Amino acid sequence: MVDNRKTIEIPSEAEQAQAAVRDLLGDSLVGIYLFGSAVIGGLRVDSDVDLLVATARPLGDEERSNLLSRLLRISGRVGESPAARPLELTVLNVPDVVPWRYPPAAEFVYGEWLRDDFEAGSVPQPVTDPDLTIVLKKVLDHSVPLYGPNAGELFEPVTMSAVRQAIRDSLPAVLGGVEGDERNTILTLARMWLTLAEGDIAPKDVAAEWAIKQLPVEHGHLLGEARLAYLGRTQDDWGPRAVELEKLVRYMEGRIIACLNG
Repeated sequence: MVDNRKTIEIPSEAEQAQAAVRDLLGDSLVGIYLFGSAVIGGLRVDSDVDLLVATARPLGDEERSNLLSRLLRISGRVGESPAARPLELTVLNVPDVVPWRYPPAAEFVYGEWLRDDFEAGSVPQPVTDPDLTIVLKKVLDHSVPLYGPNAGELFEPVTMSAVRQAIRDSLPAVLGGVEGDERNTILTLARMWLTLAEGDIAPKDVAAEWAIKQLPVEHGHLLGEARLAYLGRTQDDWGPRAVELEKLVRYMEGRIIACLNG
């Protein structure tokens, strides 16, 4: 992994979250890593600011509550706060993932899709999730350490066999969440397909560009619209496209399953 800390512009939300984490977790903090679009390809209109926090021990109840309270004030609401980007922050307790085991466990996960639950009183608790495999792989491949050593000095490598298993286990949830999240779903399927075919975890727009070339023309056109909307170049409306969308989803599902079984 290349240390890009001198060449990447650190988003203000990441700076604020880093300060909150360092203040609240103190000596238990091992590392803070910026990854995702901020590091590869640049932040898009709707991009989250992705952070991974590594600790040496589990979080206490008061630490969870205090961290949640701080993040709710820092993170922008999706589509509502142009002055602040949404945060996605994952806390890993290093002894839970080193040595590597599958599925990995997270101590704490913050994301704007959970804001309603958080504001209703829910506090993030430890969880095992196959998708954390992909998160850790992305951090190991391309991240900027805001605090602590490079990620490769802290975590063990994530193998492609683990990535393949994570995609297999995550696929049903992705397919089950199409309604209301159409653009993100088909872009995620494109990224899954590219990862399985090429071994690379690429930004969503890059994955879509690759997948469009593999798709029949009618499907490629629809995915192209999703890509342009992700880049902020057009507005997408999936209501009138339900039948086309279903065909595209099923086609990419078939390609993903073929890669998994190949």
